[in-house]
Amino acid sequence: MSKLNLTHKNKVTLAHKSKNRARFICCESLNARSDVSAIEAAISERTDARSVRVNKYAKSIVVEFDKSYEKILDFIKSYDFPTKPKDESLPGKANIYKAAAALGVTPFMSNKTLKSAVTLYATAPNLIEGAQELRYDGITSKVLEATAIGTSLAMGDHLAANSTNLMINIGEYMEESASHRSDDLIKELAKPNIEEVWVERNLNGEKTLEKVKTENLKKGDIVVVGAGETIGVDGYIVEGNADVNQVSMTGEAEPVAKARGDRVISGTVVDEGRIKIWAENVGSDTATARIKEYIQTSLNEKSAIGVKALKLADKLVPVTLSLAGLSYVINKNMNSVASVLQADYSCALKLATPVAFKSSISKAGRNGILIKGAKAIEALSSVDTFVFDKTGTLTHGRLSVVEIYSFKDGFSEADILNLTASAEEHYFHPVAEAIVEAANKRGFSHIHHDEVEFIVAHGVKTAMHGKEVVIGSRHFLEDDEMISFKAHEALINKALQSGLTLLYVGYDKELVGVIAMKDDMRANAKDMVAKLRNLGVKEIVMLSGDIKSKAEEVARELGLDRVYAECLPTDKAAIIEELKSEGKKVAFVGDGINDAPSLTKANVGISMHKGADIAKATADISLLKDDIMSVALAKELANKTMRLISSNFRSTVGVNTAILSAATLGMLNPIATAMLHNGTTIWLLLNSMKGVKIKSK
Repeated sequence: MSKLNLTHKNKVTLAHKSKNRARFICCESLNARSDVSAIEAAISERTDARSVRVNKYAKSIVVEFDKSYEKILDFIKSYDFPTKPKDESLPGKANIYKAAAALGVTPFMSNKTLKSAVTLYATAPNLIEGAQELRYDGITSKVLEATAIGTSLAMGDHLAANSTNLMINIGEYMEESASHRSDDLIKELAKPNIEEVWVERNLNGEKTLEKVKTENLKKGDIVVVGAGETIGVDGYIVEGNADVNQVSMTGEAEPVAKARGDRVISGTVVDEGRIKIWAENVGSDTATARIKEYIQTSLNEKSAIGVKALKLADKLVPVTLSLAGLSYVINKNMNSVASVLQADYSCALKLATPVAFKSSISKAGRNGILIKGAKAIEALSSVDTFVFDKTGTLTHGRLSVVEIYSFKDGFSEADILNLTASAEEHYFHPVAEAIVEAANKRGFSHIHHDEVEFIVAHGVKTAMHGKEVVIGSRHFLEDDEMISFKAHEALINKALQSGLTLLYVGYDKELVGVIAMKDDMRANAKDMVAKLRNLGVKEIVMLSGDIKSKAEEVARELGLDRVYAECLPTDKAAIIEELKSEGKKVAFVGDGINDAPSLTKANVGISMHKGADIAKATADISLLKDDIMSVALAKELANKTMRLISSNFRSTVGVNTAILSAATLGMLNPIATAMLHNGTTIWLLLNSMKGVKIKSK
């Protein structure tokens, strides 16, 4: 790949060029506010570009051209990239400027009436807001603040009134900014809307590309994605190779090589290469759309501890008022009353807790863990028992061929494997993928066969040399196709006893071979179990459909406390209920369709990255990358988040109690009280925004 650094108004890098296509990187010119549609239209209309695709998140512009790209490049280098209007929901600074101006000019005014007028003008927003809250909500922290300003104003203490007003406005701005920023951090995980994609169409026997709105896509469409473009569907690669940047979905910084048969998800970006994707999930069913829905829910969800903090904050407002009255009795002056009214528990209690939760949800997302709200964090922190499904959870759920048995002369092991791979190569279920992968490693030689018929839950059927070929389960071959297994019972039973998965191959009504596969243990499963124990988990349980001896072997290897073998799908939820009846707080980790009831029954449900969609939908936490250690990371984050919230609570109560006590005794003036109170609130918010540290490795 050749790279050329170009400089004009915009710094542009040529990342890739082919005969009629070029991709440019514009790191400084493209940002989150860039108006993509306007940029694409401008380049298309004012240059010779045949088509233009801008990806502001990948900082790339892909152009297709007929003649030369130099003129297009010159235009991009000199073009003023338009941006969309600034987000009006951002907190404003107008009241801060007004308060600061009043504080700065009033000391130099000799006319008391003018001083009062300027001070009243600057403090009016807080006074009006306080009056409104008194009318509609009763006595709140805002009422206390307005009363403090009004008291100082009535006393003619313009310095105290303006100082208090400035500190309140700065505090409110910081509070709103903290909350807004934490919301934005979470929304980053939602990813941009992918409005259009390129779809391959067959018109009059010729393949052509058509730009289609994502809302109009259908399952089975072939979506074409090139370098610099965002993938707009969930599906499987049917042609091509690419390096896919998955950092937006999994937190993995390095691009992942993807090839035919690999699954890709929406919201990820093709760094290099070009692929064709068979669309499995489109529109609102894509991973991006589901994550956006989960995140919007999480932003509005309140935890039990958050609700308690709100109620406590409201209950403590009368305490502040009582202390204000007591201060007058002790000190016999309104200055001490004004001082007490500057401080309360409400602001920090109400804001620090939700900001801490949002910060942790955001941090989890950057580590490939999607937590669906504060309640999930709170529940996970109290979990003392983890229950794991075995296949696809503690194991990879990815089969690999370990042995091939041939039962007929003329059929070598290679023949059995090649025949099976030839029939299975158009399907993407785990067995088919394992077979095709093994064949490719051993030098796959395609065997010509007739059209393949896929029979759900059974296998496939085709014909070769005029003879019927059936591949699939024992039930399919033995009961449906009437193929005898008697001659090979001993070998088959031995393989099954060792925990292998078997695929049977029949030819011309005869069992000609068996392919044995196994599912390997995840390399870091044992480390994950150890980490959970260090985090305070008392019991770790495994559920498995395997025979007892195989399940117990896995449990011993991982050091588990309890194992339930030969479980039927209906047994899992009942086991969860049994554990809960013992007084345990249970987290269940699973991936299959049959795990959905267990995920719902558990105190916390955690779905694996490659799990079924229904499992992800019902889970409280979804893993965005295929790493079992993420389960322990989620637990660590939950524990630390709740400790942070508890620490913030103690600090809020302790510090504000000290401030109120000093103010009540006349030891603090209104300005000092306002600075101490608002400073403490801002510090707690910043501490919550910083959040907790977790080790990603």
